[in-house]
Amino acid sequence: MNRPRLFLITPPEFDADDLAARLGQAFSGGDVACVLIYMPGASTKDVQAAAQVLVPVIQAGGAAALVYGDTQAAGRSGADGVHVDSSLDDVKQAVESFQPDRIVGTGGTKLKHDAMEWAETGVDYIFFGKLDLAEKENAHAKTLSAAEWWAELFETPCVALAGNSLETLAEVAATGADFVALKDAVWQSGPDIAATIAEANRILEAHPFPEVD
Repeated sequence: MNRPRLFLITPPEFDADDLAARLGQAFSGGDVACVLIYMPGASTKDVQAAAQVLVPVIQAGGAAALVYGDTQAAGRSGADGVHVDSSLDDVKQAVESFQPDRIVGTGGTKLKHDAMEWAETGVDYIFFGKLDLAEKENAHAKTLSAAEWWAELFETPCVALAGNSLETLAEVAATGADFVALKDAVWQSGPDIAATIAEANRILEAHPFPEVD
């Protein structure tokens, strides 16, 4: 698929069975590449319990199931990978433990040099955007500039976090990012999540990657 793909991020707090049903609706709306189970501050026990409910649903929907910040929960739940952004050493350990069979992603770096250094560990993607900040309607200007810089210069795929409105997808896709991440734009879109995913894919399809000679 020669255009950006969707990277969904769960709400930080949720009922696992309810979210599993909503994810099923989301997948019926079209292509989703990844779902990040994002439960910052939760115990390994709670993350693992939620992941054991969600991972099979995500995988059945054709997406990669990733767990945020907890390699134990990721491993025990059968997730496809883990997102680690706590430290460079933690990223290196995750790469050593999980690859090549599972995905390791990272992000949250403040400086371009740090992003390059963290990518050199061999991660599968680097994420631009702040997961812990309240979302605004549009993507953050720093996220857009970082994704555009990265997509132009580096081989490691990048994920860029959009705002909480679908209208923000076009500006993020225009950066050349391989994946566009959505949080509230999906979960706060009302009952018809499938229609939201379908519209998001329609927008992304209008931003194909340039042909490479």
